[in-house]
Amino acid sequence: MQRTQVEIRPTDTDDEERVRAFLLGLSLHTQTHRFFAGLTRPSASMLRALLARDDRRDALVAVLGDQVIGHAMAYRDGVDVEIAVVVTDEWQNVGVGSQLVRRLLRRVTGAEWVAMDVMGDNRKVLAMVRRAWPHAVMTVDSGSVQVRAELTFAE
Repeated sequence: MQRTQVEIRPTDTDDEERVRAFLLGLSLHTQTHRFFAGLTRPSASMLRALLARDDRRDALVAVLGDQVIGHAMAYRDGVDVEIAVVVTDEWQNVGVGSQLVRRLLRRVTGAEWVAMDVMGDNRKVLAMVRRAWPHAVMTVDSGSVQVRAELTFAE
């Protein structure tokens, strides 16, 4: 799989059905790592939240042709930005998630800190966090790890 085939772009309201199909195509393992639960049918309100973009929220999709293969979103609250990312099982471990995070953080203005909740057994994401933000503070709470790291221009 070549990363150059993947386009990363802001979400659009026309993406609703593509994002729905993407979510339903994720394995239960991947769904649980991203949403802390499996999804049987994503609700309309959930899809709207995943596509929302305004002065506090941003969302990106990684697409291959007409198929969504990754999604990342950010919510800015003052100097903090909370992010979440998920990549389809077939495209994990080839850099799509990292590309989504880097592009998303470049688009966030005014944020000084990045935060995310990660399932405690999600070793891949925790390893990515350690590489990207070696000084991140990680706090374990009820099986998840709350990550908080200072943003620098290196991201």
